[in-house]
Amino acid sequence: MSTLMVQGTTSDAGKSTLVTALCRWLRRRGVRVAPFKPQNMALNAAVTVDGGEIGRAQAVQAAAAGLEPHTDMNPVLLKPNTDTGSQVIIHGHPVGNMNAVTYHAYKPTAMQAVMASHTRLSRDFQVVMVEGAGSPAEINLRQGDIANMGFAEAVDCPVLLIADIDRGGVFAHLVGTLELLSASERARVKGFVINRFRGDLALLQPGLDWLEQRTGVPVLGVLPYVHDLHLEAEDGLDTRQVDSAAEQLRVVIPVLPRISNHTDFDPLRLHPQVDLRFAAPGQPLPPADLIILPGSKSVRADLAYVRAQGWDATIHRHLRYGGKLLGICGGLQMLGREISDPLGLEGPAGRSDGLGLLDLATQLTNEKRLTRVEGQLLASGARVRGYEIHAGVSIGPALAAPLIRLDDGSLEGVLSADGQIAGTYLHGVFEAPEASAGLLGWAGMSGVRELDYVALRERDIDRLADLINAHLDTDKLLALCGITN
Repeated sequence: MSTLMVQGTTSDAGKSTLVTALCRWLRRRGVRVAPFKPQNMALNAAVTVDGGEIGRAQAVQAAAAGLEPHTDMNPVLLKPNTDTGSQVIIHGHPVGNMNAVTYHAYKPTAMQAVMASHTRLSRDFQVVMVEGAGSPAEINLRQGDIANMGFAEAVDCPVLLIADIDRGGVFAHLVGTLELLSASERARVKGFVINRFRGDLALLQPGLDWLEQRTGVPVLGVLPYVHDLHLEAEDGLDTRQVDSAAEQLRVVIPVLPRISNHTDFDPLRLHPQVDLRFAAPGQPLPPADLIILPGSKSVRADLAYVRAQGWDATIHRHLRYGGKLLGICGGLQMLGREISDPLGLEGPAGRSDGLGLLDLATQLTNEKRLTRVEGQLLASGARVRGYEIHAGVSIGPALAAPLIRLDDGSLEGVLSADGQIAGTYLHGVFEAPEASAGLLGWAGMSGVRELDYVALRERDIDRLADLINAHLDTDKLLALCGITN
C-alpha cells in the first residue's frame, strides 16, 4: 500500500482534476487505486453504494478508478447551510449542525473517522490517491488540521503541490506556501505541478529552473489549459456552454444562495439544443421555455430569497403564458403550500408558505433519505435513474399524479393536471439520455437529440489521463506511488 496526496496553493488550483487524472492513469496501468478526501466542504454530493453521501468530486474520482463511490472515500463532508455553520456528515450520515467554533472542537473526533476510512482503503488498494482541501498554508486552520498537512503527517505520506498559473503569481503561490509550512511539512512536498498553462513552454522554463533552485523541489510537469474539458465541479458553478443549434430550448435556473447539486444541470449545459441560463442575484429571470428550481441546503431561507428577488412573480407570469416549471428536491418543496422545520434542521425552527403551485406540504425530519433509484417516466416510458438526498417528507393530493414509477413499484414526483408543472426528489435525472430527452420533450423541444452525458464524462477523464502521460514525469509519479515501472 502507498498513499500519495495532492494539495493546492489555493482553492480551485486543480486538485480534484489532478486526482481524477491520476486515478484513471493508474487504473490504465493495472494499479488498484482508490480516491480519498479526508474532509470536503461542498453542496454537490453523491449517494454511495453503501447508502451514504460523499462529495460529488470523489464520486467522479471513483468512476475514474473504475469503482463505485463509497463513504470511505470522503469520511467527513461539510455542507454549509449558513455563512457560519454547516451540516456535518461523518461516514456518509449527518451527525448534526455545527458552527465553526463547535466544529473546531469536534475535529479530533472527525480525525478518528478519517483515519479509520484511510486504514480500510489502505488494506484493500495498492494506492490511495488523496485530495487536500483549500490550501495547507491557511494559518488560522493549521491547528488540528485534518484536511491537508495534518493528515499527511498522520499517515506519513508524500505530497504533490499544484498551482494554477492562469490566475497569475504562480511562483509566489508555490514559494509562499512552502515558506508557511513547518520544516517537516516542507520535506513532504516531493514535487510541483503547474496547471492551466497557455503559451510556449520555453518561455516558462527559466522560471521553472529558478523555482527548483530556490526550493529544492522538482517540477514534475506543466499541464496545459484545456478549453473544452467538462468535469463536474466540486462546488463552484460552471456556466460554460457548448456551441448550440439555431433552434434551442431556453432553460433558466435561479442561482440560490445555498444551491445544492447544481451538477444536475451539467447535461443541459452540454446539450447542443439547450440555451441554459443561470440567473444571478439581482438579475431578473429572463424569458424561458422552462424554469427549473434547483435543490437547496436551506430551503426556507432560499425560498425567502426567491421572493426578495421578485422571482416568484416572474414564475407565476411564466406559467400564465404557458411556460413549463420543474422543481428538483428543495425546488419541489418550494412549489407546495408550506415547508415546516419544527426541529430547526436548516435554520430557525418554524414554517414558511410555499409558492402554492402544487397541493402538497413538506416537513423536515431528522432522518435523511439517501438512496439510488431507477424507474421510468410515466408520460413517455423513458428510463430514468437518479439519487435522493433529502430530509423532507412531502404529503398531499398532488402526489396522486406522479412523474415517475420506480422499479420497486413505488411512485415518485408530481406532474400537474395541466402538464405545466413537474417536480421530483431525484437528482441526476438529466444524466440518462432517454430521461433527458423525455423531459426536454415535455418542456417543448421538438426533434430532441439524445446526449450521452456519462460517455462524455468518461471521454474527458480519459483525456485527463492522456495529459498525465504527455506532460508529467511519470517515472517519478510511479516512484511516489510505490509502483515499480
